[in-house]
Amino acid sequence: MIIYDTIIIGGGQAGLSVAYFLRRSSLEYLILDNQKKPGGAWLETWESLQLFSPTQFSSISGWQMPKSKGEYPTKKEFIDYLNAYQERYDFPVQRNTAVIQVEKESGIFKIVTNRGVFHAKTVVSTTGTAKNPFVPNYPNQSDFEGTQLHSVEYRNPMIFNGKKVLVVGGGNSGAQILSEVSKVAEAKWVTLEPPQFMPEDIDGRYLFNQANSSYLDNNTQNFEEEVSLSDIVQVESVKEGLKRGIYKAVRPFHSFYKHGVIWQNGEKEVFHAVIWCTGFRANLQHLEALNIIEDNRVKTKNTRSLKEPNLWLVGYGKWTGFASATIYGVGKTARATANEIRAHFKTES
Repeated sequence: MIIYDTIIIGGGQAGLSVAYFLRRSSLEYLILDNQKKPGGAWLETWESLQLFSPTQFSSISGWQMPKSKGEYPTKKEFIDYLNAYQERYDFPVQRNTAVIQVEKESGIFKIVTNRGVFHAKTVVSTTGTAKNPFVPNYPNQSDFEGTQLHSVEYRNPMIFNGKKVLVVGGGNSGAQILSEVSKVAEAKWVTLEPPQFMPEDIDGRYLFNQANSSYLDNNTQNFEEEVSLSDIVQVESVKEGLKRGIYKAVRPFHSFYKHGVIWQNGEKEVFHAVIWCTGFRANLQHLEALNIIEDNRVKTKNTRSLKEPNLWLVGYGKWTGFASATIYGVGKTARATANEIRAHFKTES
């Protein structure tokens, strides 16, 4: 039986970042990834998606992304970069391997997958959120006879041509998807609060610098007073939508009915489809057998589990490090995680 020193669950940007910082150690590690090719969660995004920063601010540790054709890299350009990144460093990756459950027996992790059982002394979970989309519950939601899909299922607007579409969610995904859907369909936008757009000169470069300074001094007060991480970045599609005046958001409806939604004032409105751009929750189902999940989180000190100290979690959001679910933020937490794992084995030896 092979017992790896470390198994990394997930081969997206977080998993590759951790592998980058482990690669020069003497530790025997393996990445288990459920995809057939590199790309992680980016493989599940819509076709026209753009990153929020130029290439020099959209790179993971060790190797800068090649310059993109436009100001902001496309989905394809970033996936091509992740593919080249993996090949460049020749990480040990086993693909098409979905982790079903992580257990622990006699101090060793037993990782049950669709392709057999793997064993490891330590585990880094980097499964992110893409496999756990969040859709809010509305009264009579099942009565609606139109199409409902989450942004993770959305690819392009063509199936909505000539239809009436409700886009729900006030973040970057909602704004970008609304921009292209509104070109082929009659679209309406629902947000909890009036949407806030970042100034045109602020994008991921600003957030990148803030991620670095936050990591160093843990002080984000001045930044958050100026701009929120939840504000919408003005990539090209959003700028174009602003010029067309499409971002006239309304507050949430009351309930569904057979042909559409019922607004708070009781008025009914027909819609053919609803696109939920309502975010994701951490994908932690594979860790349930360890009994460490509370309110869909794992209590950690930085990225290390407090209840299971031989387990680290990287790239799930602020609770695993400021901006750690982003390209520009994950490197800092990945480096710290790899350092802790090396220190763990040094202490044991």
